[in-house]
Amino acid sequence: MTCVVPAGFRSLPLSVTQLSLSAVLQCGQSFRWSIFPLVIPSISPGTTLHSPTHEYRLCLRDRIVCLRQCPDILFYRSVFPNTSGELDLEVLAQREKETLAWIHDYFQLNVDLVSLYNQWGKRDPVFQKCKERFSGIRMLRQDPFENIISFICSSNNNIVRITKMVKALCQRYSPALATIPPPDMAQNTSDEATLRNLPLTETYHPFPPPSALARPEVTATLRSLGFGYRADYIQKTCKMLVDARGSGNIQGNQVEPAESWLQTLRNLSTLEARDELLKFVGVGRKVADCVLLMSLDKHEVIPVDTHVHQIAVKHYGMSGSSKSKMAMTPKLYDEVSNKLAAVWGDHAGWAHSVLFTSDLKSFASYGLPSPSPSLSTRTETLQRAGKTEQMDTMMPPSTPTIGKRKRGRPVSSSIKVELSSAAEQSCDIMVQTRSPLALHDDFGEHTSMVDRVKQRRRRVI
Repeated sequence: MTCVVPAGFRSLPLSVTQLSLSAVLQCGQSFRWSIFPLVIPSISPGTTLHSPTHEYRLCLRDRIVCLRQCPDILFYRSVFPNTSGELDLEVLAQREKETLAWIHDYFQLNVDLVSLYNQWGKRDPVFQKCKERFSGIRMLRQDPFENIISFICSSNNNIVRITKMVKALCQRYSPALATIPPPDMAQNTSDEATLRNLPLTETYHPFPPPSALARPEVTATLRSLGFGYRADYIQKTCKMLVDARGSGNIQGNQVEPAESWLQTLRNLSTLEARDELLKFVGVGRKVADCVLLMSLDKHEVIPVDTHVHQIAVKHYGMSGSSKSKMAMTPKLYDEVSNKLAAVWGDHAGWAHSVLFTSDLKSFASYGLPSPSPSLSTRTETLQRAGKTEQMDTMMPPSTPTIGKRKRGRPVSSSIKVELSSAAEQSCDIMVQTRSPLALHDDFGEHTSMVDRVKQRRRRVI
């Protein structure tokens, strides 16, 4: 097996069964990763070649981390802002060690995911059917402050819109760190439409600190940016943090006292940490549990909403209807959470993320071996036009495409997506018309009802 090593990247041996970037970074845990499709190099017949299909970028306080992935290798590099002089090799080596340490911490690579999948598969027949197709989905260990603000934005929202809001927040309240061009896709692609839509450069902003969002005028500014009622929640929460913990005289890459205090919640019990989070404006039980799971090392916590209840009813014997929504009372929330935690054990929150991802409409084609008809059609069209290279820049069928549900559109209960027999054998969970990720009330759609009806009519004809 051959894997092309990207220029300027370092390699970390890591199987995609331990970490799948295409799933983990698009399933609604984090909203700040920029994703770029890459050109796949042409190979001679009979050659087995694996090359990264996408580059993923995240702006930290002092650097931009860039990641690519092959089946058995994770590639990484750091981009730093321009300095007045050249850095010596020793300094650069130290910085790359810092980046590698961050990768281990952020993706929690100390946790053997394959072992957990095997444990969950033995305990849960439902998980056993899905674990092969949806391997490599693990929980991120994010900055607690960023996580709180992001999930305040998630209320009654979808991933596309949350991502735009978080990006606007960073651009407005955090100075630009660096401006760099996208990967080599722009130079190599012959797809003119793709080229026109690509920026020549992209400017990256770190996440702003609490003090930048605590001023009274922040509410009006965020409302003008489309945050709605969440603008007030963000400003008041940040003001609470700054008033209680202070902002301090921060220099360089140091974190503010409020941010440092939030990190200490990792040392508290789940109940104690949850009580602290629930004090903030705009943070209810579900948002608090998302933060506990994704930032504060509470691996057993399961964020619950009405869809989670429907899953528990359908697959795990809870009373109620799997097709109609019930009011999520505190009692019902605890019942669902306790039921699923009993099934999956100490890392129940991690297992729940896998089940939800497998149930998302945007992941309906994830991991399937054959391309969709629409992709095949585009391939034939481009081949007739003599344009084949640009197809390599398109998103492969195994990578989810995040869409957006229009407001006011009726929400039905559930429709089973027609999959190949192999897919049905690997996972028989229903794909909801209403996007079912428990972390958000709405989610982007993968295929519209109109498109599915048209496809069925074509098959009948």
